[in-house]
Amino acid sequence: MNEFDADAPAPHPGLFPTPQAGERVTVMLAAFEGWNDAGEAASDALRFLRRHFSAQKVGAIDADDYYDFQFTRPTVRRSGTGRRRIKWPTTKVSTARLENLPVDLVFVQGTEPSYRWRAFTDELLEYVEDLEVDYLVVIGALLADVPHSRPIPVTATSEDETLRERLSIEASQYEGPTGIVGVFADVADHHGTPTVSLWAAVPHYVAQAPSPKAQLALLHRIEELLQIPLDTNELAEDAEAWERGVNELATEDPEVAAYIHQLEEAKDTADLPEATGESIAREFERYLKRRGKENPGRES
Repeated sequence: MNEFDADAPAPHPGLFPTPQAGERVTVMLAAFEGWNDAGEAASDALRFLRRHFSAQKVGAIDADDYYDFQFTRPTVRRSGTGRRRIKWPTTKVSTARLENLPVDLVFVQGTEPSYRWRAFTDELLEYVEDLEVDYLVVIGALLADVPHSRPIPVTATSEDETLRERLSIEASQYEGPTGIVGVFADVADHHGTPTVSLWAAVPHYVAQAPSPKAQLALLHRIEELLQIPLDTNELAEDAEAWERGVNELATEDPEVAAYIHQLEEAKDTADLPEATGESIAREFERYLKRRGKENPGRES
């Protein structure tokens, strides 16, 4: 799998080739609250993008058909005028046209449905067809044994061979229970829509929302995929403040601090270059080349 270091420069090509003059590319991005969304990092990342690009709502999926309201309850809100209203869980579809770039974005954001997932994804596919979506990016976040003090890993996978070659990523090897993000990605892939799945690994000991560092890592990866610059300075400050806050909490609990230290050591060890035969051979070859440059007249 391909992990993205949020603190490293973007090394990968974009999701799609440069469009020809006059052509536009439509990319759908989807995230769902619930089982797929540790720390609400995925939903918050999509919410950031919708605000950033001033996306306009173009549709929604009827909540009554897919949600158990005793499990996913509606909430009471007050409007700006103080009027009481009920906000129902639903899935909204919005769009944004990037005037200075040949890209149109479609955002699908909601809550994981309670039932009838196949009918639900069929409705989403109707938007894929009606809005002439060229690529789909599904976004999720999971709890993992990773330290908060290191770059948040974002794993990118795809079942599309062309995308795997272009982005230097792999097909997912995961087997086990899945959520609506995995189902939608699978349905879209069988529909013929090239799809990339992005998953951020959120430290399980700080699973509560928000998770700005994971959100930021996802946005950097999306920025890289779409080749679209984003102003994330304010979010970066939130991520730094979040990390400092977790550090302070860890110092108050020696057991937690020791556990985090173990995670840090494991992560740092895993990131060390492997001393394989190939790596040793490459290093020896570089040594011989350096030696040759330092002693150009010396015979071997």
